[in-house]
Amino acid sequence: MQGVFEGFGVIAVVIALGYALGRGGIVDREAQVVLSRVVFAVGIPTLLFVTLSAADVGTVFSAAMVAIGGAVFVAALGYAVIARWLWHRPVGTVTIGTLSSSYVNAGNLGIPIAVYVLGDGSYVAPVMLLQLVVMAPAAFAVLDTVRAGQRPPWRSVLLRPVANPVTLASLLGVAVASTGVEVPNVVQRPAELVAGMAVPIALIVYGASLRGAPLPGAGGSARDVVLIASLKLLVQPVAAYLIGRFVLDLDDAWLLAVTVTAALPTAQNIFVYAVRYQTGIALARDAIFVTTMLSGASILVIAALLA
Repeated sequence: MQGVFEGFGVIAVVIALGYALGRGGIVDREAQVVLSRVVFAVGIPTLLFVTLSAADVGTVFSAAMVAIGGAVFVAALGYAVIARWLWHRPVGTVTIGTLSSSYVNAGNLGIPIAVYVLGDGSYVAPVMLLQLVVMAPAAFAVLDTVRAGQRPPWRSVLLRPVANPVTLASLLGVAVASTGVEVPNVVQRPAELVAGMAVPIALIVYGASLRGAPLPGAGGSARDVVLIASLKLLVQPVAAYLIGRFVLDLDDAWLLAVTVTAALPTAQNIFVYAVRYQTGIALARDAIFVTTMLSGASILVIAALLA
């Protein structure tokens, strides 16, 4: 269980630093927007390229991806249907809420937990690829369309995900891993240096955003946050377990891996995306806070039952 506490502890310290910087006026609202843009355009894409280019393609494209994909679909569809058709939320808000209910913190929290709890960091590779190559591009296409205020030509819709730096870097990383091409040091070393800034800056910006923020769920979003937390921490891991156990007949190690991975909290990337597109910012912030606070208990229960 050391990995669970260590992963959450590291995140809590950096978020607290961001809160202190926000409280001191060093990272004010304007700085948060600027830093989010830097992370979105440079930090996250570089981190994804470095991570995916070194991934084992055989591990990534496995039955575990099917289990994770099914669980993601169940959680995402659950929020989208309720928020859009029952609560009539705007499309941008529904998109951010859908990501919040299904997009797991596989990078800065999933990797340490996979290493210390599951014994192998590569267990999170399938969900990382799914999120970066499928979920993020689809969400960006919707958010770009909403921001444009009109439905663009179908060719533009197809090309927009590829033009997005996050998607482009992910596809490039997968291509390098698939072909076995060795990245020259003149590219790899600077990329690793830039990649190192993505997670801490994202956490600092998120921590700074908590300064002066209302309590989670305030302003009419309480039921959205409750729904997201329920889908993220209960429905998604249960769906991953059922699919992995009864549909795919995964072995014990992978069954534990996909269930724990599905129970990870909402990724801080969603807040960066929300700030980048200026929609659903409060919802993303509250969802990350609540799911991060509660997911530790969920992961501990899963590890105790399945380990």
